[in-house]
Order: sequence, then structure tokens, then C-alpha cells
Amino acid sequence: MNQKSMSVKRLVRCAVIAALYVVLCLVLQPFSYGAVQVRVAEAFCLLPVFGAEYIIGVTLGCFLANLLGSTVIDVIFGTLATLLACLVTYKLRDVRIKGLAIPASLPPVIFNMIIVGAFEITFFFSDSAPTAAMAAFNAVTVGIGEVISCTILGVALVKLIETNASLKKIFTEE
Repeated sequence: MNQKSMSVKRLVRCAVIAALYVVLCLVLQPFSYGAVQVRVAEAFCLLPVFGAEYIIGVTLGCFLANLLGSTVIDVIFGTLATLLACLVTYKLRDVRIKGLAIPASLPPVIFNMIIVGAFEITFFFSDSAPTAAMAAFNAVTVGIGEVISCTILGVALVKLIETNASLKKIFTEE
């Protein structure tokens, strides 16, 4: 197979993941936006375990989902959190705990807790003056949603793909 067709496959995977991220966020809108959220599409933040092209796909999907369903502030900071999380997840792609991609699930949790929870929500969406307690509370609420989305659903998604030959071929074939 030549280099051009490999690039096309990666580009298509990138676009499909971006589109699926947006669709999941919009269809599950009550759960996808707000201070307390379980954004199911965030499970895709673990896909960089299978290739760097997923960094672009997930980040683009997050950007578009925030553009269509959230605020300009979230477009900037939420997308930044997702990009940084995907970059670090990619670096942790080969690290496993008992065969599970648990370490790769932690960057989305941590970056979203800090950037979206402690910073974005506290400083841009609070009704009162920001406090350390408010920042900690917001970080924890965002973190809980991210643990559900990434550490539970995302790790399960990676395990499903890794143990199913047909899915593994779809997600990793050059």
C-alpha cells in the first residue's frame, strides 16, 4: 500500500471521529455541557492510544461540539484541555496497568479538572467572586464526569478495540 492511501485512511478516521464526537455531544446535550457533565464523547480522548491522527480528530470534534453547543470561552479553553490531554495520552499509549490503558485515561481527567473546572468555570461562569474552594469544587465536579467518560468508558473502549480483531483493524490499519 502506498503512502498516499495510508494518509487518506488516517484522514478519514480523523474526520469520522470528529463527526462522531460532535454527534454524541449534541444528541446527549443535557449531559455534555455545563459545570456538572458526563460528556460521553470524551471517551474518544483515549483513541490516541491507537495513533496520532486521533489527536486531531478528537480535538477537532471537541472544537466543533463546543462551537455548536457551548460558549466561545469553552471553545477556547475546553478545546485546549482536550488537545493537551490527547497529546499526553498519546505519549502514554503503551503504558498499562493490568492490561488496561488506565494511565492514558488520566490526562483528560487532569487537564479538564484544571483548565475547565478550576479555571474556566470558576473565573468565567461563577455568580460570585472566585475562591480557592470554588475552584476546587468545580475541579472535582468536572473530574468526576471525566473519570466516568475517560477512565471508565474510554478504558473500556480501548480494551474492546484491542481485543476485537475487526475493530482493531479498523482503528489501526495503515
